[in-house]
Amino acid sequence: MRRGRVLLGFAAFGLFWGAWGAALPAVQRQANAGDGELGFALVLVGLGALVSMRATGLLIDRAGPRLTPITVGAFGLAGILPGLADSPSELYLYLLLLGAASGSMDVAINADAVREEVRSGRLLLNLAHACFSGAVLLGSLATGLLRWGGAKPGLVFGLVALLVVLVAIATRPAPGDPWKPPVGHDRPRLVQRIPAWLLVLGVLGAVAYWIENAWQSWGAVHLERTFEASPGASALAPGLFAASMALGRLSAHRLSRPGTERVVLIAGAAVAGGGSALAALAPSAPIALAGIVIAGTGCSVLAPTIISVAGRAAAPHERATVIGSLTTLMYLGFLVGPAAVGGLAELATLRTSLAAVAALALLLALPFAVLRLPVARSSR
Repeated sequence: MRRGRVLLGFAAFGLFWGAWGAALPAVQRQANAGDGELGFALVLVGLGALVSMRATGLLIDRAGPRLTPITVGAFGLAGILPGLADSPSELYLYLLLLGAASGSMDVAINADAVREEVRSGRLLLNLAHACFSGAVLLGSLATGLLRWGGAKPGLVFGLVALLVVLVAIATRPAPGDPWKPPVGHDRPRLVQRIPAWLLVLGVLGAVAYWIENAWQSWGAVHLERTFEASPGASALAPGLFAASMALGRLSAHRLSRPGTERVVLIAGAAVAGGGSALAALAPSAPIALAGIVIAGTGCSVLAPTIISVAGRAAAPHERATVIGSLTTLMYLGFLVGPAAVGGLAELATLRTSLAAVAALALLLALPFAVLRLPVARSSR
């Protein structure tokens, strides 16, 4: 049941973000926001998450896993807000709050997944992130159907929020779930030194997120701009990318075992680099789409494996704080990646910019090959 609660939390998280991506054009219209205003609002989502992640990890280490359903419920309630925005200023405020709630839930469910890995001795992060990716796809498709039927953003986000709140209720820890709060010098602090190994993993994770969000954000644009693909054909890029992420994570969950993390990371970076190169340099849209799918398969295993390695290496009294610090560092790459692709495309071409993403992915395999990964702790 503990594993089931973890997977349910990731599925609820993905369901919302799938709905968000599909409903975003309607949210923009309802809020009367221009492209620049929408772009700034989206940056505020990331800033809100960055502010809340480490603080949430510290609170979880002090209060225990009973805080997870609170973060899930808060995210569900915050998820209603985008459907209520009637102006750009309202959209700014609501997305800042949504980002903070999202960052908190992100840390909480990842901390629970790592805690379950340590408790059971079985890997879980790739399966949990596969549930997220699958739910993103499901949420996107369901929202498309609702919008086709005439549903407004308020109804879409209200339904999703209801489901997320129900998951919050379902993910309450069992009465017999043991938890020993840290005492004295073991209590983590908001401001404290981050160990070098965590900084290194955070930077590598940021690069992995950079590559992932570069293709998630620019795949469809690449097909339309470079190959003059139709909007319907180009829309396949983010959808198939998400599907390949889910399948890649499911495969890694079935095939990998504790101790194989280095192999998973090297293979993931190499496959992501090869797929990115194929997509960037392809002579036609179908070959580029195949490259995007391959890149998604490789990218899929990087972030979950890095979080798993870091979380299992952390001391029990600061495990969630470590995950909060790690995800904060990693999320910087998620925010910067798409902007960097756009900036380089302005200076050169989109092909050149995406080829640089491929080179970055291939280079990422090198530190994974030589880096001394932290040793997992066996205690809870």
